[in-house]
Amino acid sequence: MHPSTGPEGPSPVLPEFAPADPNDYYEPLVTKPLPPPAGRLWVQILLLALTLVTTTIAGSCHYYSFTFDLATANAQSAAAPSIDSLLYQPMFYLHGLWYSLTILAILGCHEMGHYIACLRYGVVATRPFFLPAPLPLTGTLGAFIKIKSRIPNKTALFDIGIAGPLAGFVVAVPALFIGLLLSRVDHLPADQSGLIELGEPLLFKFAAWLVWGHVADGSSINMHPMAFAAWFGLLATALNLFPVAQLDGGHISYAVLGTRSTIVTLAMVGVAIALALTSSSWIAWTVLLLIMVVTLGPRHPPTLYDDEPLDRRRVMLAVVAMIILALCFTPAPIGPFLGTQ
Repeated sequence: MHPSTGPEGPSPVLPEFAPADPNDYYEPLVTKPLPPPAGRLWVQILLLALTLVTTTIAGSCHYYSFTFDLATANAQSAAAPSIDSLLYQPMFYLHGLWYSLTILAILGCHEMGHYIACLRYGVVATRPFFLPAPLPLTGTLGAFIKIKSRIPNKTALFDIGIAGPLAGFVVAVPALFIGLLLSRVDHLPADQSGLIELGEPLLFKFAAWLVWGHVADGSSINMHPMAFAAWFGLLATALNLFPVAQLDGGHISYAVLGTRSTIVTLAMVGVAIALALTSSSWIAWTVLLLIMVVTLGPRHPPTLYDDEPLDRRRVMLAVVAMIILALCFTPAPIGPFLGTQ
C-alpha cells in the first residue's frame, strides 16, 4: 500500500520547452520525468534488517510448532526441548527463514511493483519501507512506499495502484503451492481447546484440494511456515485491494469510476465495520481504515489530467483485480478452532 500526498504538490513532469507566448495553451511534446528521491536509504535498510529479524523469530516459532504432530503435540512438547533452550542454536533461526524470506519476498515485490510503476510515469516516490513488529504470528505490519508528487492521469494511477497487488500475488501463488507440498496432514487431538483456526480464502482451499485432496474428518493440514507466509500474503493482497479511499483498490476504483468511487469507499467502510462486528480479527484493520478515511477524507485526490479516460483493457484488468480480491479474501482470518474438518 502507499499513501498519496493529496491534490497539492509539484507536477511530476517538466516540459522540455515552452511556447513563445506563455498564455498560449500547449501540450508538451517531450517530458522529462523527475528523478526519484534518494530518501533516507539507511532508514529503509535498517527497517528491512529489523523486519528480517522479527519475521525470522516469528518463523522460527512457526517451524517449532510445525515439527509437532497435531494429535500428540501436548505430549511431544512436554518431552521436547523448550523454545528458551533453542534460542542460542543457529538452526532454530535458520528454520525461521522459510517464513521470513517468503513473506519479505511477497511484501517486497508488492511494493516494488508500485515503485517501478512510479518510475515509469515519472512520479516521485520513496523506496519501500518495511514495518517490523514483535508480533508472534506475523513479525511485521507490512510495507509501504510514499508517493511525493502528483500522479499525471488515471492511466498512471491505475497502473501504479494495480502493479503492487499483481506483483505480490504472482509471488504468493507459487509460494502457496510449495508451502502446501511441504506441509502434512495430521490427526487432530481429542482436546482441541488450544487450537486456532485460520480462515481459508477460496484460492487457499483450491490449492489445498489440488495438493492434498479431501482431508478426512478428524484431520487437518499442519501448515509449513512457507504455507503460512503465503496465506498471510494472500490476506495482505485482499486488504490492499479493498476499494477504499487511497488503498490500492481505492486507486483502481477512482481510475475506473472517477468521483463515483467515493460511494464505493463509504459502502466498503460499512462492510469493514460489519466484518469487525462478526470477527474480532478485523477490529484493528477496521480502526486503521476509519482513521485513514477520517484524516485523509473519503474522496480520492484527482490526478493532474483527470479528464483523460481509462482504456478498455485496463477496465477489464480492474475486473481481474476484483476477482483476485474475492480469491484472497476470508471473512474470519483468525479464530478459535470450532470443530473437525
